[in-house]
Amino acid sequence: MSGIIRLIFLVAAFMGWKLSWSQIRYDDYFTAERIRYNFILAGNQEETRIYPLLVSCEPQWAGSKVNLVEPFSYGTFRFRITDEASGEVIFSRGFCTLFQEWQTTEGAKTTYQAFDQALFFPFPKKRVHLSVESRNWQGTFDKVFETVVDPGDYFIHKETPAAGEVIRVLDNGPPESHVDLIFLSEGYTAEEKEKFVLDATRLSEYIMTVSPFRENREKFNISAMWTPSTESGTDVPGEGLYRNTRFNSTFFTFNIDRYLTSSDMRSIYDAVAGVPWDHLVVLVNSERYGGGGFYNFLTVCTSGHALSGRVLLHELGHALAGLGDEYYNSEVAYVDYYNLSIEPWEPNLTTLVDFSSKWAELVPDTIPVPTPRTARYAVATGAFEGGGYLAKGIYSPMQECRMKSIVSEEFCPVCKNAIWVAIDRLTR
Repeated sequence: MSGIIRLIFLVAAFMGWKLSWSQIRYDDYFTAERIRYNFILAGNQEETRIYPLLVSCEPQWAGSKVNLVEPFSYGTFRFRITDEASGEVIFSRGFCTLFQEWQTTEGAKTTYQAFDQALFFPFPKKRVHLSVESRNWQGTFDKVFETVVDPGDYFIHKETPAAGEVIRVLDNGPPESHVDLIFLSEGYTAEEKEKFVLDATRLSEYIMTVSPFRENREKFNISAMWTPSTESGTDVPGEGLYRNTRFNSTFFTFNIDRYLTSSDMRSIYDAVAGVPWDHLVVLVNSERYGGGGFYNFLTVCTSGHALSGRVLLHELGHALAGLGDEYYNSEVAYVDYYNLSIEPWEPNLTTLVDFSSKWAELVPDTIPVPTPRTARYAVATGAFEGGGYLAKGIYSPMQECRMKSIVSEEFCPVCKNAIWVAIDRLTR
């Protein structure tokens, strides 16, 4: 993509952001600390419930102090912080969870399940309303929970977090103006500390060789947090292998052998309670292929497979930019994941219901839409049928992209733009 096209795309996004920025001054509403609101997210395919657990005050808000209200509607969930006095939304974020994915599986039709979650936002100076909303089948949001957060409430825990050992991998400046990425060691024993640091450093350097991370290297702070496990490796239930690890990671999530996740969010968040961060990567000490990534939530990846770097980049595409999977011929556990009568919220997928709201301006007039998957259009930006786990009805921007397969070493122009915008959002 030419620099001019990318600039036009980004300027259009920034114009929408600045409308929000101009209305909210961080210091009017928030302190320098952050709130962690722990809750249980539970239900089945038809029902979503939230059960509050614990509210904590943690030392430092690491996110942007300018871009407080998210300008786009990404995520399967979102939460909003509203000033009680004025009724103004002063902070919002979309996010994805393992729970929502589970809701689309066959098992969710007949059983209930619960997941440990938490929301993070700057510590308010005055009483605020917290609301959590879930995206419905029609693509709009339904409120599933609402409460008041009073900064003077003595039930807000203000304990001193346990000090963790943090090794700087890449240090470019203050947290509020950089993407603060933390690798957490999982399945590394006390004797494997050096291996963990080397693995985290190697994967960090690999990330920074791929566009658009490469062009934005100076906007990242990357750290490796040493969190040793009792045993080395991770659980592989399908093969009867179980390991005592710090964050209880496991393959065979939803019975998919390569799907590596952790549901032990309480332990993960406890480990990083005392440090500033924007996004967490649980780095699993395994040579197996696998990982998982969730928008504004978490990334999990193995460190020892030959393709670990490519898997990590794919999962960061999900986690940082809200990108959807572009593959359509791999095993998945989901049923009816997308409503084909509306546009997917992910910026790199379209049903062509409203293609003008996606990347239509990046498709030259000489490229047909839909675009045939033929050699003639091998490097073209178009709308190729296949994506979002479906061979029909959903379209993706290019025939090959890092969000489609490990064959591609690069992200397509549409995905690059989305990642670029996400980086800018976190660093302004």
